[in-house]
Amino acid sequence: MPHSPACTRLSQRERAVLLVLIESAGRVVPRAELARRAGLDDLSERRTDTLLVSVRRALPDGSIRTVRKRGWVLRPEALEDARRCLIEAR
Repeated sequence: MPHSPACTRLSQRERAVLLVLIESAGRVVPRAELARRAGLDDLSERRTDTLLVSVRRALPDGSIRTVRKRGWVLRPEALEDARRCLIEAR
């Protein structure tokens, strides 16, 4: 993945969401777990979803998959791009 301007614009909370997905790559992360582990307990479900949309846009298409009624999963093959994005965002 070439340098992504979207990665450099990720907020602290968006970076926290991305880190949780990286740590759980290949595994479904439910919304409640994502919020807890990313320190977003104070946010509404809708706001958490909005943060995830921003993270999704920073990565190549298809990197994050929605598993209906269960949560989200970072595809293992997208792990390298996700790590690179997290580094660029700092």
